[in-house]
Amino acid sequence: MKTVTLPTGYMPLVDAAPLIIAQEMGFAEPEGLTLDLIAAPSWSSVRDMLAFGRVDAAHLLSPVPVAMAMGLGGVTTPLSAVSVLSVNGDMIGVGRALEERLRGIGYDFDFSDARRAAQALRRVAGGPLVFGVPFPFSMHVELLRYWFGATDLRDASIEIRTIPPPLMAGALADGDVDAFCVGEPWGSVAVDQGAGALLLPGSAIWAFAPEKVLAVRTDWAETEPHLLGRLMRAVWKAGRWLAQPESRTTAAEILSRPAYLGVSPELIDRALTGRFTISGRAEQREVQDFVCFHHGAATFPWRSQAKWIAHRLSLANGLSSADAQRVAGAVFRSDLYRRHMAGTDAELPGASEKLEGAIRHSLAVASQKGRLSLMRDAFFDGQFFDPDAQK
Repeated sequence: MKTVTLPTGYMPLVDAAPLIIAQEMGFAEPEGLTLDLIAAPSWSSVRDMLAFGRVDAAHLLSPVPVAMAMGLGGVTTPLSAVSVLSVNGDMIGVGRALEERLRGIGYDFDFSDARRAAQALRRVAGGPLVFGVPFPFSMHVELLRYWFGATDLRDASIEIRTIPPPLMAGALADGDVDAFCVGEPWGSVAVDQGAGALLLPGSAIWAFAPEKVLAVRTDWAETEPHLLGRLMRAVWKAGRWLAQPESRTTAAEILSRPAYLGVSPELIDRALTGRFTISGRAEQREVQDFVCFHHGAATFPWRSQAKWIAHRLSLANGLSSADAQRVAGAVFRSDLYRRHMAGTDAELPGASEKLEGAIRHSLAVASQKGRLSLMRDAFFDGQFFDPDAQK
């Protein structure tokens, strides 16, 4: 098999691990690929590199290809999310001023109760709150908006401001933002730099949120199906390797290299194990499945997830939910996933849509191999999303 070099864009985050590990641990090589991994300074750069052909594949925020299909953001090149790279992995944090006010009212940073955290934050806000997020079209924004809308924060004055992930800790320390929602390791970097404290993991809002996707241009997926299949299989094998507890030390060492994230392995290990230091007081919290790369069909691109994203974007932008969901359903490519992962050990669910948020406990479902257990995907407020009921 001829080896092909595939330029691939990413942002320096822990959840870029499947692409980095696919190259560094040799999962790409047997597929005849060399991944030329190109770090970007911002999510708009990743999007534009992919849309305009600088790279052929990218680690991308899950709402970006949906927003582009809806005509939002100014770049409308059709993209396909061919698999999910990571589930969960976001962290909400607050600056030192808010941290001290929260402690002043006795808030204990329980790290699990999203409603109680919102009540406490509303009590101490004392005026407008500025939240930093990595990009306007991101799961970070959608989780925050969902959280705000279902809690006491619904009537707070809140501004959402875009800050690239590696700059988030500095923005918090400088007072440019009061709080943030960002992917690891940048929340932990803020803690270690003394800029603030961690308040909640994103999974406390939605237990199984598709965070990043493996995205390609739709025309490239159609003209290079063999390359696409080879890429998807290499990345899937890397995600399976990452899911093994014994892989974490090696993964943290690789990701910590200056060429990739350029932070200490210990900071990366916090995300991979879910064991966090949440403040300068060395308080510890543990988050089960903080970031998921494999289990529970984590990599399967559920069309219902794309439709949830589209519905939320339609609400924020005054658009038709029905129209948004229609175009979004064609962005998360469960059809390509089934085609290219057939014949591998990947679990292929019997359906391509589900009620999002309806799984309260691990649930066995029909699959090609008959042994798939879906993980808990509940929203914190007990609601669920039925695409057919949101027209």
